[in-house]
Amino acid sequence: MDSGKLDQTWADICAQIKSYNNIDPSQINAFFSRLQPQAMSEGFLMLTADNDFIKTWIERHYVDFIKQALLDLFHIPFTVVIEVDITTAANSASREEEAVLASDQNPTANLPSRKASAPATAGQRPKPRADAGEEEASDRQAASHEGEGAEVSIPIPDNRRHDMTASAVMPETDGPSSTFTFENFVIGDSNRMAYSMAVAVAEMPGKAHLNPLFIYGKSGLGKTHLLRAIQNYVNETMPRLSTIYVDSAELLSDYMEASAAHDKEKSSYKNFKTRYEEADVLLIDDVQYLQGKKQTLDIVFQIFNKLTTQGRQVVLSADRAPKNIDIDERYKSRFNSGGTFDIQPPEIETKLGIVKSFVEEYKENEGKADFSIPEDIQMYIAESSSSNLRELKSAVTKVIYQMTFFNQPDLSLDDVRALLENHFSGGPSRRLTVADIQKEVETFFKVSHADLVGKKRTRNIIYARQIAMYLSRQILEMPFNDIGKKFNRDHSTVMYSVTNVEEKMKESRELQEEIEALKQIIREI
Repeated sequence: MDSGKLDQTWADICAQIKSYNNIDPSQINAFFSRLQPQAMSEGFLMLTADNDFIKTWIERHYVDFIKQALLDLFHIPFTVVIEVDITTAANSASREEEAVLASDQNPTANLPSRKASAPATAGQRPKPRADAGEEEASDRQAASHEGEGAEVSIPIPDNRRHDMTASAVMPETDGPSSTFTFENFVIGDSNRMAYSMAVAVAEMPGKAHLNPLFIYGKSGLGKTHLLRAIQNYVNETMPRLSTIYVDSAELLSDYMEASAAHDKEKSSYKNFKTRYEEADVLLIDDVQYLQGKKQTLDIVFQIFNKLTTQGRQVVLSADRAPKNIDIDERYKSRFNSGGTFDIQPPEIETKLGIVKSFVEEYKENEGKADFSIPEDIQMYIAESSSSNLRELKSAVTKVIYQMTFFNQPDLSLDDVRALLENHFSGGPSRRLTVADIQKEVETFFKVSHADLVGKKRTRNIIYARQIAMYLSRQILEMPFNDIGKKFNRDHSTVMYSVTNVEEKMKESRELQEEIEALKQIIREI
């Protein structure tokens, strides 16, 4: 699509969004003027933002409206990718932000000429959809998870063109986000061990007892941060070493592309494999998405074995432990052969530390040394957010922009409660406590509170106790240790109880029904 047509299409998209109910056109003018369309093809739109905060804000609050507008205009679903254009991010200033907010003009009427996208960092470039390779439907789902779309031709001037073919062959040792460092990773009891092991690997990659290093935990707890921090640390302190970070969806896409091109270019498959085999440190994120991808797993296994045998470091992450990933036993055994460490949901103290860290990062990036968020508001965000740190950070971002973009520096706690009323994924359940859950379980199973948290071990009491622990974990997303304190148990007992209930639910329809009944009762508190 040529430049003029792309700008006109973007103008049509913006106009469509402004026509929706509950949309403030002035906000669309303010935020969308900070976006530039870069490429568009059937089912795919790529935009660039001029800094990370705009990117985060649009992704959290407006990307669904963009997709809806595209669907309404073109009658097909679209993948929307937003990247940061570092050429404009470096020159972004707060006075420009204020000027944007003051403008009520149509953002597309005065869009600056489109700048070339900066070469994407390893693991972040958009991929054209492959038509060959592994053909399972789950492959395509994994690809779509990372924003895969139809083939994309990005109009970039020749002097700034990013050669995708070359980058797929050469080891990528630069480009990871500098925001992911060990220094700005907030440490708590929930992540201390995983953090310490990540630091150990970064300082001395390739040691047998931590090779591979496998870090697992729910989405949004900081796994990617640790992998990127390892990459950044090695690049800074040992630049002679080649590091590659890759998301499993990108790895799958690379493999599919190499397979599809194999008949035309015999070297394509070899180049794909060589790229990873030449890494001194290979970091693969979200390996659970390789479930059911037998061909890709076989290749990963070969690369994995070659690197670890040569003393090169492999770091893996997933949203579950290796034993719970649906892959062949030999893969589980190898993934688990080094150091395996989990990240648990963060405690209130850790979440509060992350809020403070994010505010400090904003102050430094925007040059606003006197900016602050009141302590009571910071605590409210920490207490109200789920375990997903992306949700936590987006809440902080929302408050920051309300205070700065909309000139409300004196926001009160009540103002923030109203602002974030529908923000947190847990909704009303965030007001629940372990005591609430204990009370409902005690009533349901007719046991006393003293027995539930006491030392009695009769079958009916153990049964009720384990279900109460399981529900506390599922509904409140609290760390095992914090739950244990409410039951006078240690964290290992809670872990066992939660796992035991999960396993029994797979086999017992009656238990499933009891759990659902209790959840419904608790939701209505």
